[in-house]
Amino acid sequence: MLRFWVLGFLVANLPLEVCFANEDAELAMNRKQIQFKSTGDGSTQSAFLIVPPSKDGVQKSVPLVVSLHSWSADLNQRNDLEKLVFNRGWLYLFPNFRGANRTPQACASILAQQDILDAVSYVSDHYLVDQDRIYLTGTSGGGHMTMLMAARYPKRWRAASAWVGISDLVQWHALHRGTKYGNMIEQCCGGAPGDSAEVDAEYKARSPITHLADAREVPLDICAGIKDGHKGSVPIIHSINAFNAIAKARGDRLVTEAEILQLSRPGRLENALDHDEGFDSTFKRKYFLRRQSGQARLTIFDGGHEGIATATIAWFESHP
Repeated sequence: MLRFWVLGFLVANLPLEVCFANEDAELAMNRKQIQFKSTGDGSTQSAFLIVPPSKDGVQKSVPLVVSLHSWSADLNQRNDLEKLVFNRGWLYLFPNFRGANRTPQACASILAQQDILDAVSYVSDHYLVDQDRIYLTGTSGGGHMTMLMAARYPKRWRAASAWVGISDLVQWHALHRGTKYGNMIEQCCGGAPGDSAEVDAEYKARSPITHLADAREVPLDICAGIKDGHKGSVPIIHSINAFNAIAKARGDRLVTEAEILQLSRPGRLENALDHDEGFDSTFKRKYFLRRQSGQARLTIFDGGHEGIATATIAWFESHP
């Protein structure tokens, strides 16, 4: 007892920045690499899992946050969200889903999709997961995969949060043809758009815009920084068109071409609706467009090519 009292006293009297360092160390101690068998091709796949310590030795089911790496990254990527999830006592899963998008097996392939589902199944089989509270999120390439997975498997997720995601690979290839990103897309899809019917089918199948009508009942938060595309690689039209695909499927009001043009300059809406502009404390930012269609929400905020962890966790907490 004396040992634990002394430890508690020392931690309580440490400077704040040292306490945060210790908290990060605790998180790192609870991060483990897991391996599971792909039901798609039988290969061994990996993910990182952060398991919260049980409170008072009591084991109970907890929410699971599935966080997806960005376009050129893999499971070794880190982000601010994992700490927020850990502090809430939730499980945090970071799958590899075939790594960076430079091979046909990556970039929203059927195998990559199955890797995410298999990782969730593995965690569900080995840990106490609240099956009604499995959340999904990602930024950039992770936002691309979040939108696609929300559409392809809409009943699997309690809520999803997609940041600055690519919704149309043909459109994104046209912007980045001849660059690193353009070449990576071609490596995944087997060539450039128009090269063959088979290649075009790959672009279509791997683009969230093809499937997003099926996400019309998912609590899907679609967010983009207004400067992205100017100081970033994914213009806001990808997020707006993703939202419009859902709104069209629901018969709701679309963001108009004129509104898209005004925001893409970047600029402000000339005839903003009452709810379009404001300040969101979970983002800690102003926003210049906010629209709702069913349970889907679109936010164009004051920022660039980025995700905001505090807003992501707030979205999840608003869907218990």
